[in-house]
Amino acid sequence: MKAKVPRNFKSPDMDRYDGTIDPKHHFSNFKSRRYLADVSDATRCKAFPMTLTKAAMKWFDSLPPKSVTSFEDLSCKFLMRFSIQKDKIKHVPSLLGVKQEVREPLRDYMKRFNKTCLEIQDLPTEAVIMVLVNGLREGPFFQSISKVVFVYKDRTLRHGHRDTKPCLSKETWTKTVCPKTLN
Repeated sequence: MKAKVPRNFKSPDMDRYDGTIDPKHHFSNFKSRRYLADVSDATRCKAFPMTLTKAAMKWFDSLPPKSVTSFEDLSCKFLMRFSIQKDKIKHVPSLLGVKQEVREPLRDYMKRFNKTCLEIQDLPTEAVIMVLVNGLREGPFFQSISKVVFVYKDRTLRHGHRDTKPCLSKETWTKTVCPKTLN
């Protein structure tokens, strides 16, 4: 594809893609650049490699000459090549493995828990609360949040949902509310 990049054209100001993360994020980021909206298809093809580095750049350099016919063609080849790096979809059960460690401060546990929650799409609030409490060690925060959970569950009980009995010990709470988490 023959094209000259305009003299006033600037290299896209964005992180370079090295082939180790989800290519869709990088490609969406590239396409969202306003100054690329008014340039030709050929110019986009010339600009895109400026955003690549390491393995991704090696891949681009290995493309046979004249094998890219359009920006759409380049995008398909790029996404196909690096699709293995796409983000793995996480679901609610992946939260069950997030437990507060023996000497782990509550703040650190909450950071880890929240980070995992952000990786799950359409996460129901009820699941967050139950799994959060299930992962906590016994202590004052566990006791206070357990009461909040049961008040919440009592409200749903009035609306004809799950039959849940308030309890104070973590063992009883786990058996009553989260039977699937027991081994």
